[in-house]
Amino acid sequence: MKTALPGTWSADPSHFRRPRRREFLYAGWLGGIGLTMDGLFRLQAEEPAARSPEPRAKSVIHIYLQGGFAHMDSFDPKPDAPLEYRGILDSIDTEMTGVRFSSHMRETALVADRLTVVRSLTHSEVDHSRGEHSMFTGYRPSPALVYPSAGSVVAHELGPRGAMPPYVCLPTAGSQFLGSGYLSNAFGPFALGADPARAGFSVRDLNYPAGIDESRFALRKSWKELVEQHFRRGESDDALTTMDSFSQRAYSLLDSPEAKAAFSLNGETDATRQLYGMSAWGPVLRPSAGARFLMARRLVEAGVRFVTVTYGAWDTHSYHYRGIETQMPDLDRAFAGLIRDLEQRGLLDSTLVLITSEFGRTPKVNAGGGRDHWPRVFSIVMAGGGVRRGQTYGASDPLAAEVADTPLSAEDYATTVYHLLGIDARRSLMSPGDRPQAIVMNGNVAAGLLI
Repeated sequence: MKTALPGTWSADPSHFRRPRRREFLYAGWLGGIGLTMDGLFRLQAEEPAARSPEPRAKSVIHIYLQGGFAHMDSFDPKPDAPLEYRGILDSIDTEMTGVRFSSHMRETALVADRLTVVRSLTHSEVDHSRGEHSMFTGYRPSPALVYPSAGSVVAHELGPRGAMPPYVCLPTAGSQFLGSGYLSNAFGPFALGADPARAGFSVRDLNYPAGIDESRFALRKSWKELVEQHFRRGESDDALTTMDSFSQRAYSLLDSPEAKAAFSLNGETDATRQLYGMSAWGPVLRPSAGARFLMARRLVEAGVRFVTVTYGAWDTHSYHYRGIETQMPDLDRAFAGLIRDLEQRGLLDSTLVLITSEFGRTPKVNAGGGRDHWPRVFSIVMAGGGVRRGQTYGASDPLAAEVADTPLSAEDYATTVYHLLGIDARRSLMSPGDRPQAIVMNGNVAAGLLI
């Protein structure tokens, strides 16, 4: 039986874990009133907070727009506001009656009937890193503890499917808060390390080194296991556990042709590439939302539970519209292509697709032609995986400056995402010092987002 990480359930199917000293003392006291140890564990297992909801989503594709995405220039335009607020972009009709998007979101407007656009996300963190922590974890930043990202919680709670890692970031982890926080590093993301749009793209460490064949690799693996056995006799810290976890994932990937194929775009047709806004003939020389989103679809199709895709640089304090005109059309085509592709493959209902940013941008254009940080109200997009289709949720005021209706906090957003995955956000995980921490504290499921 594999040794469990401290404070977690064992990998053994019986879910037996070694009770801590205070639990023995507690069980002894309970024995005095007629309750045995097995009865204690049975009661703990039956606590309502430990029961998980029925999952609607099998996988998540989380598109992270780093830097702060301008809601009024994308999913929440204000055509009747003064020019210094509404900006220079026109707005266009969408497939949702009465709902308009920015003129750079033409393809997304055509799939709007498959989306829920949340126009009332709100928190209070103006700094990039603090906003990232809030959105990725459902917790405000703490000087004492870094909380785990949603991807790491999913890896911890649901584990891998087949040979694929449960949590992948591409091309890299775009924020320090996309990691495992207080959980073991074993639940951190597998990062591709390179942009799939680049010529000669390959995932690092996914192929045998030069001069190594299968038999030689098997021999080296056996030597490594002997060395690890020696160290485990006297060591059981997180570093060794993490190394073993990463090694097993790497072996599984190297031994699985199907898993390795999931990390390549070579098998995709020209029609599919064009659907995502990519050129049909091959790689491009700049970051491509299409290549990244297509890779994300391949990964969830192969069994990855949670994929975070970072795209773009949206921190536009000056020359705001120059940045939008460079990046937004690529994002628009790729996102609409992803939604269409998932639906055509029968994957949209089981795949939760998210577009988020750490905050929005100021409702008024500044003197430098830019917009600054604005967490008081901004927009995110949700689709598939149990989310209602063809609606807006909440609203901002006429200047896109404040929440006007149905605010959605970072805690409620995170709790709802976990609910769709079948994870009860009230459940406690163990942080250092065997201190229980709720996956999300004070969050509620936003029923209006659900089918």
